[in-house]
Amino acid sequence: MSIAASPFNVWIIFVLVLAMGAISPIAEARAFFIFGDSLVDSGNNNYLATTARADSPPYGVDYPTRRPTGRFSNGLNIPDIIIFGLVYTGVVNSYTEVKVGLHRHRKWLCQSWSCVGVDLVSSGQQIGQSQPPLPYLSPQLTGQRLLVGANFASAGIGILNDTGVQFLNIIRMFRQLDYFEEYQRRLSAIVGPQQTRQLVNQALVLVTVGGNDFVNNYYLVPFSARSRQFALPDYVKYLISEYSKLLMRLYKLGARRVLVTGTGPMGCVPAELATRGTNGGCSAELQRAAALYNPQLLNMLQGLNKKIGKNVFIGVNTQQMHTDFISNPQTFGFTTSQAACCGQGPNNGLGLCTRLSNLCPNRDLYAFWDAFHPSEKACRIIVQQIMSGSANYMTPMNLSTIMALDSMS
Repeated sequence: MSIAASPFNVWIIFVLVLAMGAISPIAEARAFFIFGDSLVDSGNNNYLATTARADSPPYGVDYPTRRPTGRFSNGLNIPDIIIFGLVYTGVVNSYTEVKVGLHRHRKWLCQSWSCVGVDLVSSGQQIGQSQPPLPYLSPQLTGQRLLVGANFASAGIGILNDTGVQFLNIIRMFRQLDYFEEYQRRLSAIVGPQQTRQLVNQALVLVTVGGNDFVNNYYLVPFSARSRQFALPDYVKYLISEYSKLLMRLYKLGARRVLVTGTGPMGCVPAELATRGTNGGCSAELQRAAALYNPQLLNMLQGLNKKIGKNVFIGVNTQQMHTDFISNPQTFGFTTSQAACCGQGPNNGLGLCTRLSNLCPNRDLYAFWDAFHPSEKACRIIVQQIMSGSANYMTPMNLSTIMALDSMS
């Protein structure tokens, strides 16, 4: 006899799942560390005197708490979705009855930081336990919460220290790595240096940075300092060289499984369509920059892995992931990939997303939430490829393969 997935039944299942997770040793879970810019910032900039903030409505309109958190999203961002094992499928009947019930009654299951109601990753290990890592600057990141990991990302930053100077007080990449060292000292005081090293070595790391070095540096203003210093091909080579140093420092600090994302098709975001579009389409110059940068990034990662002697750095082809739904939005259930849900002006691509901005009623129909950032639904599509994408998207392997391999070691 089949039993309908009522809210009560779903809640009972949820409580049992939490109970089973609660009795699992912390060591069985895998910590998660995030570095980078606004695409992965979960609220560090809330604690800084900067204009690069997302701590006021309508940001967070679809987050479980329905409140802004500092994420540059209408809801969850990519690290959240990786944590919860969210994989956007669009095929409801592929879920089990229980998962359908969880999905339909998501509002019953969302509490503070946690939200269940999605397809779960089938792997031998759990990432980040039951909650996403807190922003490193959060005063709540103490004690046992340190074992989950930490999010060091800060909106506005780039590979270079002079990127995002207009945002004033942001956590540049070198400082994020300084904080990672500090984090390890703090954790070591609780669990000891040996367990700290083990936790860091076994952790999953996500690094998302690079786009701002173009849109908020090289192309920020006509005849910018960097554009006068470098021709674009030489600038890209310089970025790759500096990024390589940052990644090697991360490796020396103990990171052993690092997802490194490229840039998306930067010329096709609503902000660039509104201000620099070529013949009504994407900005040809920014598209050229992405086409130069992303292949060289992948080559650099492969070179680092060869130097180290194992696959530490995993290349994430976010340019292709974005291009898929930008080129064919209807295939993914979007009505548009050119206009942002929240904003003003052409393509809703001018200025900031604020209470006074145009706001679409259904965020799932938009590939972009604001002028630069993907919607939660678009992030789910990206994470689906991170989890199970082919070599066209993930090099040398996807995250599901990584988790399966690591669970056997």
